[in-house]
Amino acid sequence: MRLKTSLLKEPKHKELVSCVGWTTADELYSCSDDHQILKWNLLTSETSRVVKLPDDTYPIDLHWLPRSVGGKKQSQAESFVLTSSDGKFHLISKVGRVEKSVEAHSGAVLAGRWNSEGTALATVGEDGQVKIWSKSGMLRSTLAQQGTPVYSVAWGPDSEKVLYTSGKQLIIKPLQPNVKLLQWKAHDGLILKTDWNSVNELILSAGEDCKYKVWDSYGHLLYSSQPHEYPITSVAWSGDGELFAVGSFHTLRLCDKTGWSYALEKPNTGSIFNIAWSVDGTQLAGACGNGHVIFAHVVEQRWEWKNFEITLIKRRTMQVHNVINDAVDLLEFRDRVIKASLNYGHLVVSTSLQCYVFSTNNWNTPLIFDLKEGTVTLILQAERHFLLVDGGGLYLYSYEGRLISSPKFPGMRTDILNAQTVSLSNDTLAVKDKADEKVIYIFDAISGKPLGDGKSLTHKTEIVEIALDQKGLTNERKIAFIDKNRDLYITSVKRFGKEQKIVKIGTMVQTLAWNDTSNLLCGIQDTHFTVWYYPNTVYVDKDLLTKTLYEKDASDFSKNPQIVHFVGNQITIRRADGSLIHINISPYPVILHEYVSSSKWEDAVRLCRFVKDQTMWACLAAMAVANKDMATAEIAYASIGEIDKVQYINFIKDLPSKESRMAHILLFSGNTQEAETLLLQTGLIYQAIQVNINLYNWDRALELAVKHKTHVDTVLAYRQKFLEDFGKKETNKRFLQYAEGLEVDWNKIKAKIEMEIAKERERAAASATVRASVTVQQ
Repeated sequence: MRLKTSLLKEPKHKELVSCVGWTTADELYSCSDDHQILKWNLLTSETSRVVKLPDDTYPIDLHWLPRSVGGKKQSQAESFVLTSSDGKFHLISKVGRVEKSVEAHSGAVLAGRWNSEGTALATVGEDGQVKIWSKSGMLRSTLAQQGTPVYSVAWGPDSEKVLYTSGKQLIIKPLQPNVKLLQWKAHDGLILKTDWNSVNELILSAGEDCKYKVWDSYGHLLYSSQPHEYPITSVAWSGDGELFAVGSFHTLRLCDKTGWSYALEKPNTGSIFNIAWSVDGTQLAGACGNGHVIFAHVVEQRWEWKNFEITLIKRRTMQVHNVINDAVDLLEFRDRVIKASLNYGHLVVSTSLQCYVFSTNNWNTPLIFDLKEGTVTLILQAERHFLLVDGGGLYLYSYEGRLISSPKFPGMRTDILNAQTVSLSNDTLAVKDKADEKVIYIFDAISGKPLGDGKSLTHKTEIVEIALDQKGLTNERKIAFIDKNRDLYITSVKRFGKEQKIVKIGTMVQTLAWNDTSNLLCGIQDTHFTVWYYPNTVYVDKDLLTKTLYEKDASDFSKNPQIVHFVGNQITIRRADGSLIHINISPYPVILHEYVSSSKWEDAVRLCRFVKDQTMWACLAAMAVANKDMATAEIAYASIGEIDKVQYINFIKDLPSKESRMAHILLFSGNTQEAETLLLQTGLIYQAIQVNINLYNWDRALELAVKHKTHVDTVLAYRQKFLEDFGKKETNKRFLQYAEGLEVDWNKIKAKIEMEIAKERERAAASATVRASVTVQQ
């Protein structure tokens, strides 16, 4: 990726340009010390003067009122705020009419910024004050007052906090009174510029120490650049938070959100005092010290999938390279390319007005349909369909271009969604809530309605990243997520009434990804790269989980590596310096998943015998139990030396009725409640009581016996024996109450138990006869 810059031969402004701002993706306004505001039309390459400001007004900062909020176009999105050196800010319409001038600070107003809703304005000045104003220019509050000038200000993602500079310090101040502010030393020199992105929630800062830095919203340093030759005079995030630009003297740099640099340009601009990204994030403009306005287009983005490599070589042209046969195709578009995604055999490209869907088998005839809103901010793909996110909402399309659904949820803000907060599979869509970050909304992809009983998934702490698995049946769909403490959890997305277990499977996890063809999960936890070959093991046999992992030392991945994708048996990881690392894992787990999904148990056993790997046997054991194939489970558990479990499986196989076997398989997986419910529903009351006795759930065993008026003496006898073995006396009042005047006769109890077993055998034989006669009739 690089920047393609353009500068006019002669500058249009006579003095330094202090600020720039985009109205649309093709129209820019610039303000200069020559008191002129110019309008630049990039389609016609025309420049016209909007207004000449009074001679005593020197503009410093410009910010357009946000054009749309939650998809609703604002009637007043046609105006901007301009701060100036005379202590005022001016609300100016698009045609150049000054609607209002407000005396704001003593000394210059150094920066002014609208919040994302366009309902409040923050200004900072040489007088060290930070002020919040209403949309109409009325003072709401003076947020801070200090002795040094404040050079830059930015709103927090939720518009509840304001970030501003104070000498070498950065300060985050909540708008609510009496809430503690966050303050830290960020640079060794004066901080000149700062920016805070609402999508990734990261902070940029630039200073006179010639460095730019990336911080998280808690003030932790994520990246610090090497010192440049000159002070960094401007930084700015792109709208989607994937890129940022850095400006300095004769320097323009394009960087990834993690800090490393894609491209460095050395244009003849003087210092670049202000950088503004266009609405669609495809280009940026810089306000230059020599009177120029520099324009830069982002080109040469690359997408890779299997044997295809696609590069955006011009704004409207892509090049497709098939690395197997070296074939090259050129894809031409009517409008400029804004977003693209390549996965599952399809390339989805959104331009400013249309969406193109290409199949990797045929690059010549794309499917084309018009877009509703225009600027697409995110494209996510699954095997059967893809998701487009724009300012208006979420839209799910089939690869034939048919709109499948458009899910909605309360307080939806689509402009701040990214690949970490939205996840898509063939049947499910998951979206992390921004208002309450502990909540994940889960939708049925086809209908667009909330899944299951309509309740959202709620965790105990804030969630950072979510990911749905891609394969398997809908009712077995799992979602993995990382929370604020960097713990990795997994849970089922199907939620009917009973609360699903959310199980922790990893700690200190930086990043995660599901495999595209089978339900393998990989992540980087602490200093280890880990692959969970069968994450579902936690629901089947938790003790086995550690045996189903593949681990590799990740110390050479450097700090904060990110998993780019996990395709087939290859994982691509991007290190903090931007370099890519490819890791190949064993192909056998994927093959094992394929065998199991098509119920080829004999082939699965044969594969494990061929590979001779304990991890594979452990995966097969868990898969067999999950699919209730106890014969395969017995072989697999025997191969990893789990003798106690082999014995229990043999016990299960000898049980007379199908219902008992099912209940004990549920018990094997630790689902005590489900096992008991199954036995009670099928009328096996004694077996339900016996299960609770075996698990020492004495109170529940007695409760069931009393409720069903059977086997009270059995429960009391086993309880008495248990206490005698440990030399204890009965203290439980309920047991003392029922034991009064009761003689324990073990012969009688054994006879009753044998009767129950005989009854169960008879029932099993009767149901088998019925099944056989039905089969014969068919």
